[in-house]
Amino acid sequence: MNRQAEESTGYNLRLYIAGQAPRSTAAVADLRKLCETYLSGRYRLDVIDLMADPARAQRDRIIAVPTLVRRSSGAVRRVIGDLSNSERVLSRLAIDVGPKTRRR
Repeated sequence: MNRQAEESTGYNLRLYIAGQAPRSTAAVADLRKLCETYLSGRYRLDVIDLMADPARAQRDRIIAVPTLVRRSSGAVRRVIGDLSNSERVLSRLAIDVGPKTRRR
């Protein structure tokens, strides 16, 4: 899928967390805010609690939490740890929101 097609159909994001740990709950809140601010109506977010399914970490090759994963066009991009810096997260995921949708 090319970038333009993906932008029109939406971004598929997967966030791996560890239960209700402070870093996990902060990551969920930060990511939801980022998605609504920059990707409103153009994203799908799956939150996967590795405390509920520990074997999933090995299957999906998750070595730390929180970990945010974006798969697109065969490429896998990851952001591990703090998700509070929206511009850093968007850059690492190679999501260009452009000047029209960028909010300060």
